Amino acid sequence: METATALPAKGMVHQLKHTVRALQSRNFRLFISGQLVSLIGNWIQQMAMSWLVYRLTHSGLLLGLVAFLNQGPGLLIAPFAGLLADRYDRRKLLMLTQSLAMLQAFILAYLTLSGQIQEWHILTLSAFLGIIAGLDIPIRQSMVLDLLDKPEYLSNAISLNSSVFNGSRLIGPAIAGLAISTVGEGWCFLLNGLSFLAVIGALSAITIHRETPTDLPASYWERMKEGWMYVYRHPPMRSILLLIALNSLVGLPYSVLVPIYAKDILHGNAQTLGLLMGAVGAGALSGAVYLASRHDVLGLGRLIPAAVCGFGLTLLVFSQIRDFWAAMICLYCLGLGMMLHLASSNILLQTLVDAKKRGRVMSLYTMAYIGMYPFGSLCMGWLSGKIGFSTTLLCAGGLTLLGVLGYWWQYPKIRAYLKGFYLEKGMLKEPVKS
Repeated sequence: METATALPAKGMVHQLKHTVRALQSRNFRLFISGQLVSLIGNWIQQMAMSWLVYRLTHSGLLLGLVAFLNQGPGLLIAPFAGLLADRYDRRKLLMLTQSLAMLQAFILAYLTLSGQIQEWHILTLSAFLGIIAGLDIPIRQSMVLDLLDKPEYLSNAISLNSSVFNGSRLIGPAIAGLAISTVGEGWCFLLNGLSFLAVIGALSAITIHRETPTDLPASYWERMKEGWMYVYRHPPMRSILLLIALNSLVGLPYSVLVPIYAKDILHGNAQTLGLLMGAVGAGALSGAVYLASRHDVLGLGRLIPAAVCGFGLTLLVFSQIRDFWAAMICLYCLGLGMMLHLASSNILLQTLVDAKKRGRVMSLYTMAYIGMYPFGSLCMGWLSGKIGFSTTLLCAGGLTLLGVLGYWWQYPKIRAYLKGFYLEKGMLKEPVKS
């Protein structure tokens, strides 16, 4: 007979297995392990880049410009990446993009360690990385289902992928803060370059059997138009992508101002910045773990606007904070709200989408998220120099909350569509709130 203590322990083990169920797929295990190492390197480079730029220039505008170039090209490149993802071998495409990103990191490391680094080098290499990211992200997002043994693991796989992304966000800035203060930014860039070997090695070991679609429209323009019209005719997809685009434009770029907050308001150093960014990562990791523990996608249609609302309110509070520990709490909440919004949106989109159009829909997700973020970063960097840190964040929080109102206005249509979809797929036995 099982003891009283053994029963809860057994339940905890069962819940843990449920939370990581997508790891039963060998391909996904390989992919996510390589991603973990590479993403830690990526966050090390991002923080080192921000610190280097602000140390050299003391310019909020240039911080925004670098962030813009890091991701701005994605707005133009992502639609073509989606077409490639629907037509060609996604694994080989990813190996190419990761190899190019590794080359960018090594060039940046060489220029910094040799003392030759200049502003134009940073801007050029940031734009190069932005082009790579515009290709990489839609392909990577649309490949997740290819890595799984069972399609029902999809929502869990997306949540685990987000957990790894934000677990690395917790680790990477902490390592970067220590490395910047001891050996300098150049070694951070070198570490990032070496970290790509892990993900390239994992992709080399993955075997995927995927049939190439034969019924795609002949021209690229027709294929692209087909993807856009598909999203336009589906109210949930359309509303989800519009909310992501708005939040990425006016809310999420708050992060470009964190180096200014760490240095000028808290009078801290690179380690201070690392701790602040680590708090964002901890919040985002908590959100991703929560989503991974969920049993299904029911309720995500309501969770999305609730998460954005919490994010906007926290931005308003953060704009007035001048205490380190209070700022850590705010940044944790911002990370939590961001993750619940973006990962829930990703899960819901990939659940609703027709498999043959997955690459094109995820390219629109990339355009909404990655494509809008750099424009917001550029505006926030410029505004912070004109109206100050606090007023800029107040405006960002207010506009984010207005965006949530627009989503709720469309919610009756979204709810009706989701209910019909869930019933059709057998995911919903009795009509309940979606």
